[in-house]
Amino acid sequence: MLTLKRFAFVFVILFTASLGGCSSSPLSDVGSSVSSLGGWFGGDKKEFLDAEKVEPAAKLYSEADQLLTSGSYENAAKKFEDVDRLHPYSPLARRSIVMAAYSNYKGGKYPEAIAGGKRYVALHPGTKESALAQHVISMSYFDQIADPKRDQKRTKDALKSLETLVRRYPNSRYASEAKNRIRVARDVLAAADMNVGRYYLNRKNYLAAINRFKSVIKNYQTTQHVEEALARIAEAYMALGIASEAQTAGAILGHNFPNSPWYKDTYALLKSGGLAPRNNSGSWLSKTWRNTVNAAKKLNPI
Repeated sequence: MLTLKRFAFVFVILFTASLGGCSSSPLSDVGSSVSSLGGWFGGDKKEFLDAEKVEPAAKLYSEADQLLTSGSYENAAKKFEDVDRLHPYSPLARRSIVMAAYSNYKGGKYPEAIAGGKRYVALHPGTKESALAQHVISMSYFDQIADPKRDQKRTKDALKSLETLVRRYPNSRYASEAKNRIRVARDVLAAADMNVGRYYLNRKNYLAAINRFKSVIKNYQTTQHVEEALARIAEAYMALGIASEAQTAGAILGHNFPNSPWYKDTYALLKSGGLAPRNNSGSWLSKTWRNTVNAAKKLNPI
């Protein structure tokens, strides 16, 4: 007959042995006991077994690359995303992020491409693929540039991202073409300001018109629109009766673009009022032009 002490001792021995049996179970036994664990933790046997069916990262990446080559951009993006999602610690996971963004760009899914490119740049700014990621961001914005008569938010986003590309990755394969696209973006923004400026000028809202033309002179001096901007400013100041500013605009226009038809028109306008082009060094226009030229020389020294 077991005494109370002997009963307690036997119970401890049996309980310890049962724990030892559990701790020594091989991993292969996990599947057979999933149903009981599921009752405790709300799990599903499928969650354990699916891990065994995941394809290797290299195979997924190869399939994604083939899809991209064949022009199946949406499917390629999803497959690249699978590499990153299923194999986050694989060496291919990092590149898959930017390749998914590139696939989305090629497929015209610009918001997804921009988000993916920004994610890559934020996570891996110093890697060899970071220039490609910035290129994807820039091109996704650039391809959405609108007509100068429409809202120019995407054009401004494109210009900013293109300038970032050239500044951060000047030796990359994308920098040269980015510089050309910067010129295009600036020209579109200048054209948009000119459209608004002409609108105000035609409605005799001269101060608002001057502000728009001033923006072209200050921000987009290297574009083809700067000659007209100077001529229109002279026209607006003549209408306001501010002769010195009109003369300064004419003088700057004549000095920098002597053969421009816009200078001929401005010269005739000044002459009709008994005036001639004359630079006033204290004029805001003269200072703005001088500062802009000096800034351009620092960025592009001869």
